[in-house]
Amino acid sequence: MPSFRLLATAAVALALCCGLPAASLAQSFSSTQRSDIEAIVKDYLISHPEVIEEAMEALSKRQTAAEEKQHEAAVATNAQEIFNSTHSVTLGNPNGDVTFVEFFDYNCPYCKHAMSDMLTLLKTDPKLKVVLKEFPVLGPGSVEAAQVAVAVHMQDPTGQKYLKFHQLLLGGRGPADDARALADAKAAGVDMTRLAKDLKSPEINTTIDENLKLAEAMGMNGTPSYVIGKQVVVGAIGLAGLRQKIDLARCGKATC
Repeated sequence: MPSFRLLATAAVALALCCGLPAASLAQSFSSTQRSDIEAIVKDYLISHPEVIEEAMEALSKRQTAAEEKQHEAAVATNAQEIFNSTHSVTLGNPNGDVTFVEFFDYNCPYCKHAMSDMLTLLKTDPKLKVVLKEFPVLGPGSVEAAQVAVAVHMQDPTGQKYLKFHQLLLGGRGPADDARALADAKAAGVDMTRLAKDLKSPEINTTIDENLKLAEAMGMNGTPSYVIGKQVVVGAIGLAGLRQKIDLARCGKATC
């Protein structure tokens, strides 16, 4: 039955390559034809298992492209809060051509390693604007540490004392909580009397809530996470990876 086999093979190719719903294809054939086609499909896939891998790769690329579009839309919708929120710490060049936004948790081990990447970028890229956002998702201690961090920023608009505090707390050993955060704030030269007062301010919860809502809108499910230009990056990708993302945002190429 060459003509039928050709028809069935064409149907299989159409389904695999064009993503047509199986139900709509099935309605085009009788029950006998559908059984024959299923047998042909099974024989074909057993003889050519690489087709499954190719199909999965195509599906993965399609899903990645869809996620990137969703991320870009979420970034565009929330751009003001992501890049220019008064609640966030801003370092580097305030008029930089690329804004590098990091969402972090003080109890995240990957964030500890990623901190050195951020500091290197801050020192070596004079055209980079860096924004830091507390994203406490790893328990009560993380929330306590983030609350102290926000209070530190409230009395340090330049971000310099905050950065010192940030390095002490994120770079230190052991779990972060309010006790460790307060000790590191004192070591960073923060006014502790004012800090105690600021910790009661509604600004604390406002800042953290804003960061959590932004992360949810962009599908961030881990730390560290980044927004670099229009790109959303979840997870630590290392200094080279971050530089590549910055160059993509800056000039549209992996290396400017």
